[in-house]
Amino acid sequence: MAEGEYEKTPRSSFNRLAKRGKYDYGTIHSIIDMTPVLHVSFNPVSPDDDPFPTILPMLGYAAPGSFPEDEPAPSYDDGPRHIYLHGYVTSRLMKLPSTTNGTNGDSSENPKGVPICIAASQVDGIVLALTPFHNSNNYRSAVVHGWASIVESETERMHAMHLITDNVLSHRWNNSRVPPTKAEMTSTGILRVEIASASAKVRVGGPGDDRHDLKDESVIGNVWTGVVPVYLQYGEPVASDYNRVGKVPGYISGWVKEQNERNKEGALKAMIDPTKAAK
Repeated sequence: MAEGEYEKTPRSSFNRLAKRGKYDYGTIHSIIDMTPVLHVSFNPVSPDDDPFPTILPMLGYAAPGSFPEDEPAPSYDDGPRHIYLHGYVTSRLMKLPSTTNGTNGDSSENPKGVPICIAASQVDGIVLALTPFHNSNNYRSAVVHGWASIVESETERMHAMHLITDNVLSHRWNNSRVPPTKAEMTSTGILRVEIASASAKVRVGGPGDDRHDLKDESVIGNVWTGVVPVYLQYGEPVASDYNRVGKVPGYISGWVKEQNERNKEGALKAMIDPTKAAK
């Protein structure tokens, strides 16, 4: 395992387009935290209960260190992390850790918790080639396998909710009515996922076409090729009907501006293949 990377395993290694694969902490952690919704997959306790796996959209955050020592890290490549997931306490996933020993028939790995898979993906551009066969997307995706367990400590649960809230919109926690009430804490479940394996896949650059098409003037003269940038843009904040704060706070308007600029810049940057730009 190279320094600064998650270990390559048969589960996390790529068979196709392996050169797009990334295992470094920075790439994987940033994709997790910059994706608004994570998709979490898990199996039922027993196939007799339900033969189908389940996938849920959830909020999460890749937290550094080990609680209570973990603090906001200066960069995403500081080291391996764990992931906090937020959900309603009665959801199926939140109930699973208390109804299974977590091994799911496999005692060869860490048996603490339920085995789950977390997926995060972002599209940075629609890549249009001469032929539909070579159309593609510029994208960033990450897949994490890990062991999920319920966070019992109220202090750590509060810590996790703070991190997840501020990952949705920076500085929102301290600018809200906090701490949560007992009822709010009781109804909220937090899972801590210890990462067993992780990998990312990233595509950047423009289209790539076959040589015979590139030499055919009748084709390249009639088919537009290039990239349509894709990026998330946040709109102007709209006050609620019971809002009594006259002006949108600076931490909100500033965050919206910063995120929009970052997202646009990322999509435009993704159109450039660094391996070709260096030539």
